[in-house]
Amino acid sequence: MNKEELKLILQEGENYFTEFKEGLLGLDKEIVAFANSSGGRVFVGIDDKNNVKGINITNKLKSDVNSTARNCEPSIYINLIPVKYDEKEILIVDVSEGKDKPYYCKGGFYMRIGSGSQKLKRDEILDFMIETNKKTFDSLTNKEFDFEKDFDNEKFSNYLKTAGITPVLGTKELLRNLGLFKEYGLVNAGILFFAKNPQKFFPQSVYTAAVYRDVEGTDVFKREEITGGLFEIVNKVMDFVRFYTRGAYKFTGEPKRETIYEYPLEAIREAVINSVMHKYYPEPGHNNLLAIFPDRIEIEDYWIKPKDFVLGETKFRRNPIITDLFIRIEFGEKMGSGIMRMNKICEKENAPKPEIKIRENYFHVTFRQSYRYLEFVSEETPQKTPQKTPQKTPQIILTGLETKILNEIINNPHTSRREIAEILKLSQDTVKEYLEKLKKKKIIKRIGPAKGGYWEVIE
Repeated sequence: MNKEELKLILQEGENYFTEFKEGLLGLDKEIVAFANSSGGRVFVGIDDKNNVKGINITNKLKSDVNSTARNCEPSIYINLIPVKYDEKEILIVDVSEGKDKPYYCKGGFYMRIGSGSQKLKRDEILDFMIETNKKTFDSLTNKEFDFEKDFDNEKFSNYLKTAGITPVLGTKELLRNLGLFKEYGLVNAGILFFAKNPQKFFPQSVYTAAVYRDVEGTDVFKREEITGGLFEIVNKVMDFVRFYTRGAYKFTGEPKRETIYEYPLEAIREAVINSVMHKYYPEPGHNNLLAIFPDRIEIEDYWIKPKDFVLGETKFRRNPIITDLFIRIEFGEKMGSGIMRMNKICEKENAPKPEIKIRENYFHVTFRQSYRYLEFVSEETPQKTPQKTPQKTPQIILTGLETKILNEIINNPHTSRREIAEILKLSQDTVKEYLEKLKKKKIIKRIGPAKGGYWEVIE
């Protein structure tokens, strides 16, 4: 391993395949965790803040590390690789995925979950022993995938940029470091993220998004089949949500306007990410679904309920490599905290907590409109008796499309109808219609002629 590769690993930090340890204390549980999972490397001489402390590599140290691996049950084969970084020694303990799972040490049974090693409880150990000979879907290679023809370098570059990873190594070497490239090619997680057309290999990765005019879900207004890599799909689904939900603009007289959204968007994004991370991909014919109703948003993913699963208690990773890829770009939950995070976000946004229903094959989440948004809407409802005191801070209710057009005007007051249409992928007639609506609501006005004029947002 050269200095540039090690520098990249330090930059990335700990993850599903990488653990840093300043010394040998607790090394046995890390070795066991990697052997029970998909393999990985322990870098001895680096602290958990990614600082290289160094360690004196002697024959005794190597012997102690080998003894630690042999004393696991069954014994675990490891490969020791000494390296230097800025004159400091680091010992890499390379652990392959075990063939005789489950493994344990004197501290118990451990598995790699996210960027940490998690001790298994009794029931989890029993389940693991049953599942021990099964590999996860996302770690399998696909012989139909032609790397030279099917791999999308632009998608991969965008991901590296988002993750803050400097591409100092070749593409395949970077993919190996991410656990995505094996002897026989790219694994399924890599295909779902970085193939030019992931749905060519896994049509079940399509995400269906729909808008209904009625609460029963019988009158479809809009339906869209969202495709692309999983990273793209999450962003496209959230664009769909923002487009077809509403926001209330509160004008206070200050330059900055306060926007009250109809739903807790950050919590919805968390649910969408969870739905693609935990989906059961091996079985075709089941798309994930996001449905927008007049009073709620529902998200449903096909997942196959694990045995003895308890909501909020069981730590569960169906697709650990996919999960790790999302965590690297800070898109995903850590250590099973997704539901807790959604609850906290909803509480912060003054919205009802998500309603969660679990069936054998489906995980279902419902989000209701935020209390704060509903309060704004009720204040906008005309009253039979006029108010004695006028409101000091008027509120304006906008649809998702009105909000997008208004944002374009705020960002560029000199923008044209044609430019807005191109950016939002709408017809110019549609843009004209919604500009008129914004003018009637006295939110914007046109200053000057059609050519050479500009838009002004009315305070």
